[in-house]
Amino acid sequence: MKVQAQAKYLKISARKLRLGADLVRGMKVVEATDLLRVTNKKAAVLVGDTLKSAVANAENNLNLAKRNLSIAEIKVDEGPMLKRMRPRARGAAGAILHRMAHLTIVLTDEQPKPTEEKAAAKKPASKQKATVTTTKETK
Repeated sequence: MKVQAQAKYLKISARKLRLGADLVRGMKVVEATDLLRVTNKKAAVLVGDTLKSAVANAENNLNLAKRNLSIAEIKVDEGPMLKRMRPRARGAAGAILHRMAHLTIVLTDEQPKPTEEKAAAKKPASKQKATVTTTKETK
């Protein structure tokens, strides 16, 4: 079962928010909340609040246990920009862009299935002999 929570118009750039989102991508919810609690970044606080909201949605709406939940998807999109101008030298104006971001977290109670790539990585690679040819130059 999938549950989601969104946080829109967050006053942080999407690039900075993605750093916080990448910390917990694919983790169990219990581990992710512990990691975000000790991370000293604004993005970690915003991701933690949205994660807390998604967990509350799962517990209250679908009666799912927090210990069984994992992060299936976490997506950061750019939001609108507040455009301001600042006076510069010789009558010029410099643009100031106050960036915003949207955050979406999708939780699932299903166990992730091993992908074919991971299964292939566990199998030993076939041993193939590489042939090396060398040429000699004679004078």
